[in-house]
Amino acid sequence: MISLERIEEARSVIDPVFLDTPQFRSDALSERLGADAVLKVECLNPVRSFKGRGASYFTHLHKDRAPRPWVCASAGNFGQGLAYAARAHDIPLLVFAAETANPLKVARMRSLGAEVRLTGRDFDAAKDASRAYAAELEATFVEDGRDPAITEGAGTIGVELLRFQDGFDSVLIPLGNGALLNGIGTWLKAHSPSTAVIGVGASRAPSMERSFRAGKPVALDEPVATIADGVGTRVPVPEAVTTMVEVADDVLLAEEEAIVSSMRLLFRELGLVVEGAGAVTLAAATAHKERFRGQRLLLLIGGGNADERDVKRYLCGG
Repeated sequence: MISLERIEEARSVIDPVFLDTPQFRSDALSERLGADAVLKVECLNPVRSFKGRGASYFTHLHKDRAPRPWVCASAGNFGQGLAYAARAHDIPLLVFAAETANPLKVARMRSLGAEVRLTGRDFDAAKDASRAYAAELEATFVEDGRDPAITEGAGTIGVELLRFQDGFDSVLIPLGNGALLNGIGTWLKAHSPSTAVIGVGASRAPSMERSFRAGKPVALDEPVATIADGVGTRVPVPEAVTTMVEVADDVLLAEEEAIVSSMRLLFRELGLVVEGAGAVTLAAATAHKERFRGQRLLLLIGGGNADERDVKRYLCGG
């Protein structure tokens, strides 16, 4: 169960470097979308994503009692967040990532003190390996999307969102394993029930969208590959799906070309260098302009770990 009280507590103990991120109206995007578009920018911190919030809260709760070392799987952003938090308490961390993982994210996890092992064709294959290794080692397995503390840490974003004017008609949230959507959604459903909570995934990784429609976990058979690797879930976490069905009003999927176009637009209009998963909300808002026309619309920009190859290819025209 995700606790409103623990979301409030998390705001008081999370490393302040991750809190009170920029939140502002964009005239350029508002004009393009025909909506009052507000951005919540979560990529201006030491790990360039929102993941530091949940990792910081988890570490606060478990730093003195969880067996060491800690083991997790990550596409790169959660691994950075947990490495940043674990380093502050001298907790050894081993991160399993896919063989296809973003090289920048891998390098940054290592620079923050984590040992990184590349295994498997996608994130969920790496997660299987990490879970087995943690069990063999009798270490602490930290699973993003399953542990309530990680979701509650992400939920602190919801507290900050409602400080803006009179709230929002719709909030678009990147949807990977569900921790971000579920944390924010839990807070909004309690404090702003009229706000539509909408998750956004990638069309090439539709497992969470299918799970939302079915009301139960729906895994994919083949490895996923999308420019939005941060939302590239193939095997949903059952607990995350249960909560998602309760707090989300809808789930949309962003096409690859639209994600790239949105990365370019955010760079051109706002000077933001974002990764694919950071641009999915704008991509979905653009594809569904008529649905959101005239609304006060919140777009959450979740991550900015675009590597040099992506910057050259997608933002600089090759």
